Amino acid sequence: MNIHFVRIFSILIAAVLQCACGSPQAAPTPQAQPEAPGALAYPLAHAVTQVDDYHGEKIADPYRWLETDGPDTRAWIEAQNGLTRSFLSDAKAMPAIRKRLEQVWNYPKVSTPYEQGQRYFWRFNEGLKNQAVLCWSAKPDGQCSVLLDPNALASDGTIALATWAPSKDGQLLAYATAASGSDWNEVRVRKVDSGADLPDHLRWVKFSGLTWDRKGTGFWYGRYDAPKPGEALTGSNKFNKLYFHKLGQTQDQDELVWQDKDHGDWGFAAELSEDGRFLVVGISNGAASQNGVMVKDLADGEPVANGSWLSVVSGFGARFDFLGSDGATLYFRTDFLAAKGRIVQVRLARFATSSRLVKPTKGKKLPTATASLGADPKEVLLASEATAAALPGDWTQVVAEDDATLLAATQAGDGLILSYLRNAYSELRTWNSKTGAIVKVATPQFATVNAVSAHQGSQEVFISSADFLSPPQVSTLDLKTGALAKWFAAQHGLDPAKYKVEQIKAPSRDGTIVPVFLVHRQELVRDGTNPVFLYAYGGFNSSVTPNYSPAWQTWIEMGGVLAVAVLRGGGEFGEQWHKAGMRGNKQNVFDDFIGSAQWLVTNRVAQPGKIAIAGGSNGGLLVGACMTQRPDLFGAALPAVGVMDMLRFHKFTIGWAWVPEYGSADNADEFRWLRKFSPLHNLRSGVRYPPTMVTTGDHDDRVVPGHSFKFTAALQAANPWPGVSLIRIETKAGHGAGKPTGKMIEEWADRLGFLSKVLNVPAPAAWK
Repeated sequence: MNIHFVRIFSILIAAVLQCACGSPQAAPTPQAQPEAPGALAYPLAHAVTQVDDYHGEKIADPYRWLETDGPDTRAWIEAQNGLTRSFLSDAKAMPAIRKRLEQVWNYPKVSTPYEQGQRYFWRFNEGLKNQAVLCWSAKPDGQCSVLLDPNALASDGTIALATWAPSKDGQLLAYATAASGSDWNEVRVRKVDSGADLPDHLRWVKFSGLTWDRKGTGFWYGRYDAPKPGEALTGSNKFNKLYFHKLGQTQDQDELVWQDKDHGDWGFAAELSEDGRFLVVGISNGAASQNGVMVKDLADGEPVANGSWLSVVSGFGARFDFLGSDGATLYFRTDFLAAKGRIVQVRLARFATSSRLVKPTKGKKLPTATASLGADPKEVLLASEATAAALPGDWTQVVAEDDATLLAATQAGDGLILSYLRNAYSELRTWNSKTGAIVKVATPQFATVNAVSAHQGSQEVFISSADFLSPPQVSTLDLKTGALAKWFAAQHGLDPAKYKVEQIKAPSRDGTIVPVFLVHRQELVRDGTNPVFLYAYGGFNSSVTPNYSPAWQTWIEMGGVLAVAVLRGGGEFGEQWHKAGMRGNKQNVFDDFIGSAQWLVTNRVAQPGKIAIAGGSNGGLLVGACMTQRPDLFGAALPAVGVMDMLRFHKFTIGWAWVPEYGSADNADEFRWLRKFSPLHNLRSGVRYPPTMVTTGDHDDRVVPGHSFKFTAALQAANPWPGVSLIRIETKAGHGAGKPTGKMIEEWADRLGFLSKVLNVPAPAAWK
């Protein structure tokens, strides 16, 4: 869930008292709408008598039917889209906004080159193609041959390249495509030289990488069982399985590498060390940011040979990201006893005859741990020494925790490239494994390193970075000097002489300081009249950092201010920052967002009627919660693909995986905190909510569209004219990944057109 967020006590107390009296709590049901000039005639959403018992509290769900794809739901969708189109048709700035978006979006986009088998692969979009093409070259000179063009797979651009991986010799490409925005992938294999596909075809792959073996005979991947008929977009996805696909075989012949029949919410992801020796499998527990690790040595006669597995990390007490190996030494980035991250290594040789070796059998539980991640420091796997030293279990710390947050590391040359966040923007360093030296790389302020492409032992490093004013550019890094040189940079974006980026500090309700990036014209006047687009995410340990968006550029050119808030729940300041905004602490995230908006008002950047709040997925939940808690503070709301029903989210597709982050209504204590902020269940009849345009996609099988449908129906019932409560439902689109350029431009034209109308923001005269 990519997945990029003042409690009103009297309301909550009233709700609890009503629940105690036994009356069903529900989203508002339809009301008679007054006739008035210009009044919106909302499509009628009939109410059903659905009441659920949550630990003794009766909760009504009158729009349950909108969770299903029946004739009534399809008719409602069509009517809602018609109403939204009608409302936007007289937004005077719309034609100019759409034209400007096309101009701003039309620039060359290049991904970071990835070298494999002395061939270089990268993605390229010359400007307005619906999907970027994948190309390759024998040398990194910027000239490439098209290997795969997703635009040729569907005339409307709705088939996207989801993931891809070249074989170790660069001769073959395994690639996965996704249709209409769904998370389901289909995998095929293509010859790089000829561009011809092999017969291999895999289905029901989801949330999986493609990891080739060292000889190019096949690859590891994860999949789920085929869904029941009619449940492909809504049915729960559990019991992930790790397979090895051997080229030339059919999918039903694939070797089952690992599964766990006792833990349906566990997932398995395979990585291979650079030398092809170690298969490292990460074990996840839903979307939790902690994981276990097990390793298989693929070399004949080596310590863990003959099909045996070694459990390196057991349990879910911390996060361990595999970085690579050096002989029998494995490197990991971890936040274990180091909330902001550090680098550790483990030597495997001394485990050769250990009882911790196990033979994999179908359905067998995970192997016995090397050491458990218990709460007692005496039982944990690592110690917290600040300097490199031998640690229990042959673990050694090699890069200590820093005051900046270590997000990731990549093997390169004789060591690692370390990617940090300081105050929510990037800082790069290099670490030499031979000398232990750490060297800072000069990186610009308020920029984000999005990708690092390099290999162990190689001096060739490519880095992709971006900021609020300019789109991603690719640079090469000289490991000896730490100097960056541009490899590709589009001459595009906002002129820094005319526009400014700053970072302010907004106090949250409990006094926590919330960093907020502001992007605006140099001559911004703080008189309270500026329209503001306030964006955040706040969850799942996901970091919100400076990045470029053509849509954001368009808004700023309209005279608007872009405000990007760094909320608790994210990963910008380490695991403690994340934990402070999850589960029972989730209200902190909403308080942080509200505090950011209040700072804008107090400091006369804007007044409440000029602040639009926006966010997607978990950020859609953020917008829904904040607009129901403080409807007076915002002038518009744009919740996208949001998790709006916090009592039932875990019953659909991959929603169960978010339970470690949110909690579950199946648990009495967790139900109580979810009930307090669930957007659907906190709408109240007669409250004036800010003008709202919900957005979702009919093929969203991550956050199913029923969330947005039910929230919209309840909002329209609670907020009759002159309130404005609309929904925009994109067809043949999902959660957002792989969305065609044309659809993105149209969607953003509608979003900005909506804001131009409800916030009274005209298009610049120069656009006409």
